Amino acid sequence: MLKSDSTTARKTLGAPDGNQSPKENKGAPIVAGFLRQIEPAGPDAEPGIKDAVSERTPAQEATPDLQPTEPGSTAHPAGEIELKLLVDADRMAHFGAAPVIAANARNKGSRKRLKSVYYDTPERALRRAGLSLRVRQSGTRFVQTVKSDVADDPLRRGEWEASVLSLAPDVALAMPFIPEKLRGQLDAQPLEAVFKADIHRHTRIVDLPSGTVEVAFDRGDLTAGGRSMPVSEIELELKSGGASAIYEIALRLAEHGTVRPSIRSKSARGFDLAADQPPSARRPRKLGLDPSVALDEAFAAILRSCFLHLLQSLPAAEDGRNPEGVHQLRVSLRRLRSALDLMRSVGALGNLDALRSEAKWLAQGLSAARDWDMFQLDTLPAIAKACPSVTGFDALARVAAQRQAEAYRGVRNALDDRRCALFLIGLGGCIETRGWRNGVAPEDLGRLAEPAVNFAERVLSEQYAKVLKRGRRFKSLTVDELHRVRLATKRLRYLGEFLLPLYEDRKSARKFARRLAGLQEELGVFNDMAVTASLLDGLGAEDRDSTIAAAAIAGWQARASIGVQQALQDSWRDFTAARVPWTRQGQQS
Repeated sequence: MLKSDSTTARKTLGAPDGNQSPKENKGAPIVAGFLRQIEPAGPDAEPGIKDAVSERTPAQEATPDLQPTEPGSTAHPAGEIELKLLVDADRMAHFGAAPVIAANARNKGSRKRLKSVYYDTPERALRRAGLSLRVRQSGTRFVQTVKSDVADDPLRRGEWEASVLSLAPDVALAMPFIPEKLRGQLDAQPLEAVFKADIHRHTRIVDLPSGTVEVAFDRGDLTAGGRSMPVSEIELELKSGGASAIYEIALRLAEHGTVRPSIRSKSARGFDLAADQPPSARRPRKLGLDPSVALDEAFAAILRSCFLHLLQSLPAAEDGRNPEGVHQLRVSLRRLRSALDLMRSVGALGNLDALRSEAKWLAQGLSAARDWDMFQLDTLPAIAKACPSVTGFDALARVAAQRQAEAYRGVRNALDDRRCALFLIGLGGCIETRGWRNGVAPEDLGRLAEPAVNFAERVLSEQYAKVLKRGRRFKSLTVDELHRVRLATKRLRYLGEFLLPLYEDRKSARKFARRLAGLQEELGVFNDMAVTASLLDGLGAEDRDSTIAAAAIAGWQARASIGVQQALQDSWRDFTAARVPWTRQGQQS
């Protein structure tokens, strides 16, 4: 069992590199705290609570693992649990010699050159459905693989393999694992090669008390047309045991050097390369919770959803070309903080405080970039178009672009900071081991086994009452008071995203959610005006034309705020008139 303050554990996992610089060790206190969260619990450590974390996906439970033999043999579905760590190519050998690898690897491992071709229809039907199809050559062997994402789980993916005769795909072997609605498209549209991967892989098997992990050190390139992209990553794939083993190794590698956790597949990177487009950033998937689910399982599902959204948003935020990346990353961190606050209402969960603190730190590094994105992409062009006779908008845009670029440098610095990597790894480990249980008093453990719907009614009622209290005499509220209403409403919105699925069968739940979203949107518009005012403060002083344009924006928004006030009051009236779904009255509608 892993213990952060144990000499035995340090020998098992490998001590940090003695040649590390002071800069490389600045995250050590955070590591210690996260290691305590990732400590696997014994079978008797959590009385009264059934751990529903499965080491296999539903597809795996239903079907035996694939063991391809002859070309054309029938393939069976399997699955994989993996995490990638992006590293600098010139540091790959350094990680290969890390103590956690050297002390626990079975042998020196194997080395292969893997050549892969990824296929799809001309309209990218497979990718749009969350699937990928590749054929990989390793030596004289060719293996065709179909992969699919598993909803609301950052590590797990469905995987089906079969041996084939060459790098050309065999569509017939893939058909059993393709959704029926897509099979007709594959019949009508022949597959085409989209991009290629040429990877040199060094694989080692690492055995820990918590599980066995295949560690693959990958270096190579993805190519599509005349474009190419380097690959330099460490892929951690669980072979047996608990998924916490992945995070144990990831934490020790993060102690050894700079890593960037990622779940973005080579497939996703290759398709974006082929299309010459930045990484996408998606809104969080709608959470599904059965009304009978236990509170402990609901917490796991909520945190896993937040973690998935966070990891999916990272590539676009780091890339910087798609402004939705920073926006969704900020949203994911706000959702995560709300989820951690929600969990703390069960009892004194002090072990979650470090995670919440790190989420707040990371979010602070993103705020300026999002504010300048909104100004550059929305506020400034809209008002410039409406005021064609006013000069200085171009000059103001150039100054704003400089501030925007500075803000994005801050984003990249935050994401490259080892503190970010330790936070992500610690969060993932806490989810896999249900680390929040360690902070619950013994007398409160039973509450985690109770139906989540009982807990939901209490916390939703409390937050709803707080919103109503802050919104009392709504028409006469000051700007600062409206800001407090907005914060309370935003928290209720996130709590609703987490817990209203428990009442999904009620019409009142959907109506309440729509009106809550409408109120938050109107409050957000009002807040955006206040943010614009703070950005303009001093911005127009660069030259005379900029000053004129800045004054025009301030005047325009002052006039527009009159209309915003009325729309805001209408949204408040609609929201307060909606039935709350967690009461008996809401149950009847």
